[in-house]
Amino acid sequence: MLWSAFILGFLGSLHCVGMCGPIALMLPVSRTNQSLKFLQILLYNSGRILTYMIIGLLFGLLGESIASFGFQQHLSIAIGAIMLLSVLIPQKFLSRFKVSQPFYRAITKIKAQLGASFKKKSLDTFFSIGFLNGFLPCGLVYMAVFGSVATGDIVNGALYMALFGLGTLPMMTFVIYLKSFTQNVLKLNLKKVIPYAVGLIGILFILRGMGLGIPYVSPKPVEQKVESNMECY
Repeated sequence: MLWSAFILGFLGSLHCVGMCGPIALMLPVSRTNQSLKFLQILLYNSGRILTYMIIGLLFGLLGESIASFGFQQHLSIAIGAIMLLSVLIPQKFLSRFKVSQPFYRAITKIKAQLGASFKKKSLDTFFSIGFLNGFLPCGLVYMAVFGSVATGDIVNGALYMALFGLGTLPMMTFVIYLKSFTQNVLKLNLKKVIPYAVGLIGILFILRGMGLGIPYVSPKPVEQKVESNMECY
């Protein structure tokens, strides 16, 4: 199921352009040295992906804790159901819950640090901007986080978020290099594809949890058999 993270990131990157595109466009990249510009963009995206990996590590640990109680299959079904509901329930209704509100102070501090970072042009600044950018609230990232929990493993949780970040890499690079191209893509309103992608991945997680014996999609759960060679007298 790890491959679904890259698909979610790639198709959802159109959403990333809308949310994080303005930050990427404001990066103080070099206009004369193309090699330096490429390095600056690479550092920015590396910072974002590192943040996603850290988040995946934490939530993968949560999933691993749940899976240790033998609920991994149930967890996968629950995560898939949440993804489907997030697509089916109107966004206006979901916005009432204000998921990011409890973290408002932290988000405010992150935005303040971002603002200060934009005034610098050292190489480490681009990494810092990307790192802070990764912590900003985003519905698409929330979906990827659910996926990292469903992996039921701390390492796979981090890997899931890393692949998600890599999926967003092409579009988040294009937005800086090809501004006119990005604007034309956004006019196509391809954001409508994102709910279908989230819904598809949600269905895959549900199938995975059901253990129907379908290779790579819904493998049967592994049953652990304990054999004892001890003889009783």
